[in-house]
Amino acid sequence: MSSARSREGGRPLRIAYGRITTETNAYSPVPTTLEDFQRFHLLRGAELERACGRGGAEVGELARDAELSGFMRAVRRASVPIEALPLLSAWAVPSGPLAGPAYEALVGELRARLRAALPLDGVMLALHGAMRGRGVHANPEEGILEAVRDVVGPDLPVAVTMDLHAHLTPTKVEAATLLRGYQTNPHRDLPATGRRAGELLIETILGHVRPVTAWRALPMVMGGGLTIDFLPPMRKVFRRLRELQRRRSVLSASLFMSHPWLDSADLGWSVHVITDGDRALAEQLADELACLVWSVRQHPPPRIAGPEEAIAEARSARWARALGAVCMVDASDVVGAGAAGENTNLLRALLLHGRDLISYVPIRAPAALEEIEEIEPGEEAELHLGGALDPESNPKLALRARILRRAQRPHFGQVVTAQLLDSPRITLVLTELPPITLRPSFFADVGLDPWRADILVIKNFFHFRIFFAAVNRKTIGVRTRGVTDLDHYRSIDFDGPVHPKDRLFDWRPGDRRRRLGR
Repeated sequence: MSSARSREGGRPLRIAYGRITTETNAYSPVPTTLEDFQRFHLLRGAELERACGRGGAEVGELARDAELSGFMRAVRRASVPIEALPLLSAWAVPSGPLAGPAYEALVGELRARLRAALPLDGVMLALHGAMRGRGVHANPEEGILEAVRDVVGPDLPVAVTMDLHAHLTPTKVEAATLLRGYQTNPHRDLPATGRRAGELLIETILGHVRPVTAWRALPMVMGGGLTIDFLPPMRKVFRRLRELQRRRSVLSASLFMSHPWLDSADLGWSVHVITDGDRALAEQLADELACLVWSVRQHPPPRIAGPEEAIAEARSARWARALGAVCMVDASDVVGAGAAGENTNLLRALLLHGRDLISYVPIRAPAALEEIEEIEPGEEAELHLGGALDPESNPKLALRARILRRAQRPHFGQVVTAQLLDSPRITLVLTELPPITLRPSFFADVGLDPWRADILVIKNFFHFRIFFAAVNRKTIGVRTRGVTDLDHYRSIDFDGPVHPKDRLFDWRPGDRRRRLGR
């Protein structure tokens, strides 16, 4: 049913909304299963509606407001009555490729709920943009969008939000009437992204705007330095995005810096522009943005030290440790980029070179927790760490420790703090599920005061910087060999020359190859 007919009939606009999202690390041997969604975030129908409504918590304490909460704000503020129809919201912590049964279950349920919601005037969908699978489901998000189009048809307005690190493809772009990415890194605008996508969707349904899309696919997998939106060199790019979106004729402008741990032959950064009915302007601005982004390609990622060097640097940072803590980013085991979180290599280095430093070290260890489930706080235990989820990256390590505390925590499962007997300044935080060290409460909630630590081991690249800002006096990246090492892209069989693997002076041939197939 068309939106014009629905308004004539006097009924509210009907917009369905939902989410299927995770970020894939193609180099991780740990698949993403349906159970991973069930344990982290899986809401349906009325439960999703409550979570995204006033006073709700969309993804619990980790993200009280996200894209779908923002969308619901747009619905409540709309100038016409809208019936928002909740489908399902499935979100898993980044891990390895999506398992086939998980894909079939989630997409099958989305399709069924969408069909039951008909007739519709529009669909709002939150995806990540960097999801991969195996076999026939190698591109799950393309399959999700194709399933949506199969139900609602080719012409119904569909708005899609994606992470700033999404990987665009022609199929994804063509299936979305409106596509909008996060505008910040670290990501702090999830609700704003959903709200703006919702506003544009409503305006499109009402016929107030006519979205026209243009995009460019750059043969570029690295660059931009830290890639933080408010720091050079990326500051000028994000400033330009904001300037463009202040024009009445520009509905949206997005940059997608891509997730470098995908094994896609066409992996690379991209830009996406939506104008109000002006295709020539959209093409012009997409070209302009592509040139601007291409200009930052020579800025390399920040230096990442080896373990011994990183520990020495932390030790020498006396004022940083006196006034707060050193956040040591385990860049090879970043849970937020799909690693298992069970890295033993940095712990080995601390045992050799950092026994004098008060260090809190998170390690995912479900098998070890099962072995010591009968050990009470205050008692000693032998811990067998590593070698279970990703044995190639995380070799086994046996240690004796005193159990300090046990807890059961949402999103982390069972959590045990343990003090090493031969290195009592090192305290382990053992988790059943991935240790998402996003906030200081990760440590504080299990009895560890972040302000007392010399070193806080973090398994996150960007987002922790927001929440740890008060206590973090110095950030040191450390490479310990694992699935989130930044040089994995060198093993990809690309579809042509790509920066920085190859020496390139122009992005246009790569764009034509990837976007237009020629």
